[in-house]
Amino acid sequence: RAAGKTIVNKTAGTKISSDELKGRVFEVNLADLNGGDESQSYRKIRLIAEDIQGTNILTTFHGMDITRDKLNSLIKKWQTLIEAYVDVRTTDGYTLRIFAIGFTKKQANQGAKSTSYAQAGKVRSIRKRMFEILIDHASKCDL
Repeated sequence: RAAGKTIVNKTAGTKISSDELKGRVFEVNLADLNGGDESQSYRKIRLIAEDIQGTNILTTFHGMDITRDKLNSLIKKWQTLIEAYVDVRTTDGYTLRIFAIGFTKKQANQGAKSTSYAQAGKVRSIRKRMFEILIDHASKCDL
């Protein structure tokens, strides 16, 4: 799928243009890769150039990130932010570092109290559960 264009110098002497492109990382949003689905535009996909075939570059997955404005829209005041990351090996042999973010929310029966903070021990237990879920799901999948 055509995702964009990149500039490279022509082959000159011992510098081969295809070697200059190998290893280059491209950042494309998921909406562009899926044909304009704007609901996915906040996900940034990083692709790394593996092979060059004429004017086409074959890429593989190199990472995913969320745009800054989407991340800022998730974070609110008066709640606890819980972050976790874990290194997981997939079924096809790739090692992924997965980052997860979680938030506390106001309970239905909370009443007039405006904050929904979690105690430090609860945060640790939530983070431990996040580790278990991430490892369980990611180790059963392939890239």
